[in-house]
Amino acid sequence: MILPSISEAKKISDSLFWGSLCKEWTPEEVEKNLDQSLKGADDGELFLEFRETEVLGLEQGILRRSSFNRSCGFGLRGVIDEKTVFSHSDRLGLSSLQRAGETLSLLRQQEKKNSFMSEFPSGEVHPLYGCAHPLEGSRFPERVSLLREIDSYARSLDSRVTQVNVTLFSEWQVVRIIRPSCVNGGQTAHLADIRPLVRLDVTIVVKGDGQQESAHYGQGGRYGLERISRPQIWQAMVQEALRQAVVKLEAVPAPAGEMPVILGSGWPGILLHEAVGHGLEGDFNRKKTSVFSGKIGEKVAASGVTVIDDGTIAERRGSLTIDDEGMPTSRTVLIEDGILKSYIHDRLNARLLGQKATGNGRRESYAHAPLPRMTNTLMAPGDADTEAMIRSTEKGLYAVNFGGGQVDITSGKFVFAMSEAYLIENGRVTRPVKGATLIGSGAEVMQKIELIGPEMALDPGIGTCGKAGQGVPVGVGQPMIKVAGLTIGGIAS
Repeated sequence: MILPSISEAKKISDSLFWGSLCKEWTPEEVEKNLDQSLKGADDGELFLEFRETEVLGLEQGILRRSSFNRSCGFGLRGVIDEKTVFSHSDRLGLSSLQRAGETLSLLRQQEKKNSFMSEFPSGEVHPLYGCAHPLEGSRFPERVSLLREIDSYARSLDSRVTQVNVTLFSEWQVVRIIRPSCVNGGQTAHLADIRPLVRLDVTIVVKGDGQQESAHYGQGGRYGLERISRPQIWQAMVQEALRQAVVKLEAVPAPAGEMPVILGSGWPGILLHEAVGHGLEGDFNRKKTSVFSGKIGEKVAASGVTVIDDGTIAERRGSLTIDDEGMPTSRTVLIEDGILKSYIHDRLNARLLGQKATGNGRRESYAHAPLPRMTNTLMAPGDADTEAMIRSTEKGLYAVNFGGGQVDITSGKFVFAMSEAYLIENGRVTRPVKGATLIGSGAEVMQKIELIGPEMALDPGIGTCGKAGQGVPVGVGQPMIKVAGLTIGGIAS
């Protein structure tokens, strides 16, 4: 069974995995071996991966980093009930696969308790991005020249610029997933995906009045380098990084205490991702370690709050045509008008909870077993007037951009640094502040949302999510929102 709309990806993966990378095996031999290895399992698959990654880094006009890495390998997973046996190798070949299959013999020592299998789709899947290598049509000297041009442009904009760092990341990942007939309703499934990914990052340091500040701006997605190398794109990125750095030169120490907070649209959705999204992942809820465990159908957020995980947005950093178990990604409504509707599921946790897999089984590479992970996590827009949000706030904080943060999944408590924030005084945005942190609980934040703006924005394509030692690209988005009261860490007044 080959999904017809991704036939181009299949042809490329055929050429790689059965041709140039390993000529020791055939698809028929692999299928036979998988049927033997996974016999009696509830679920499982062979995950084949080929990946090329290039990173170029320019610091102070000098190319200080130039790396190119090519890797390939497979991960073989078998599942019975909630027990998983996983084996991987960077050697493609029938002998390596057979040895990995011997490891899965541990499954046969387990008692099979649950024969329910999460439904596996057989319909058409529509690609969300092209198959071309992101560096296609670009030569190495041209890429280095682009970084130097960005450096020169940044310095020309403002005499206070003292340092410019530019990093260009590109990746081409070829994935082949084989589900043998014994765990796929009697029919072997071959699925393939080609995943391009690019990202350009600019960091600018400025100096003025005896102080030094820095700011960063990045952009990326699942497309080719030609898009991000357009002058109108990277020049806008440089201008934004410079603007943020100059704002920090003028910033005053942030106040401390509880006050209303207005979160800007786009990247501030990282708070939604960390403080709420992780708590809605299926494994935490199956194990009852999330603050949202057992609350399907209950009100967990203010009225009007709708949260969605959407892996189907074309060319977005967090999007996938199929997840790393071969399931098509989906648009999953997690919270609707304040009511908890669903969790984020891979196949294992969906099966054990008797629910439908949502296409969120993700892994960092062939050397990792899949976990339920977010794709693009968004808050739907509302109808509140954004200017009215400001006018209705006598004293508060307007958070435009976020930096790093920490979250405890069990309690939902978080601490986030705000990289760009402003005081709101008497209904007006006034001075920029620095050193501000946002402290609270994800569940409490959801209940305290008062107003939701009409325009939802996506982040520029820079997010990477960490979980259980695995990092995967993700996206976030939200409209401007007003939260009634949050604790701000700053300088006590």
